[in-house]
Amino acid sequence: MPELPEVEVVRRGLERWVAHRTVADAEVLHPRAVRRHLAGGDDFVHRLKGHRLGTPARRGKYLWVPLEDTGQSVLAHLGMSGQLLVQPREAADEKHLRVRVRFDDDLGTELRFVDQRTFGGLSLHENTPDGLPDVIAHIARDPLDPLFDDEAFHQALRRRRTTVKRALLDQSLISGVGNIYADEALWRSRIHYERPTANFTRPVTAQLLGHVRDVMNAALSVGGTSFDSLYVNVNGESGYFDRSLDAYGREGLPCRRCGTPMRRRAWMNRSSYFCPNCQRPPRGA
Repeated sequence: MPELPEVEVVRRGLERWVAHRTVADAEVLHPRAVRRHLAGGDDFVHRLKGHRLGTPARRGKYLWVPLEDTGQSVLAHLGMSGQLLVQPREAADEKHLRVRVRFDDDLGTELRFVDQRTFGGLSLHENTPDGLPDVIAHIARDPLDPLFDDEAFHQALRRRRTTVKRALLDQSLISGVGNIYADEALWRSRIHYERPTANFTRPVTAQLLGHVRDVMNAALSVGGTSFDSLYVNVNGESGYFDRSLDAYGREGLPCRRCGTPMRRRAWMNRSSYFCPNCQRPPRGA
């Protein structure tokens, strides 16, 4: 699933190519693409038509586009394979095209939601007073948000009494961090993924947050991480951060810091990649 850098790349593309355009019409080509819009596809289309799209916004992995003057937003859930593409109107339909949005201007492009595995989707929701779709109001701020509270996060870590990677993936504590960037930040911090958070000091938390931000900004600078053709930006281009990964996916390869072969362990239906020398496990792990 795309993490913060990948979703932010898509958001920036939508801001450039879609913001402040008025919807002339829309077409739902597969009902699963709007299954989270409980009123159905016809209602989804009806509520979009004639409305002007605002500036796309993001919190963590969640992306939405406000409908100006309605108090509602289109929430996009990319799932495992969802793509929001800006294409020329005359371009052939993609094999897995699910939703099409046409605009009332002469720019010659339309917005398409393409989703091979149909795990993602689009839905309309009421906004909270803070401007978030109400269904994601519980999601914590992400570490690139200027209003993210480092001290509150530190205190939450201490109270939660969990392990550090579980905390990083807990979207009610910190949003936007997924499996890839958690492993990368922990490697940079020399912290084992099973280290308990109850004994974190402020300097350790500050160091970890610094590496989380550094790795996400580095990924953003090269368009995010693409392991296959399913994650692309709005122009259909892949990101290149997979070439710079230090931990994730490097099982058996030498640690870039000490040369020890990297390891992979099954973890919560995922994998954790780490250096057994640089990231010593806590006792009992």
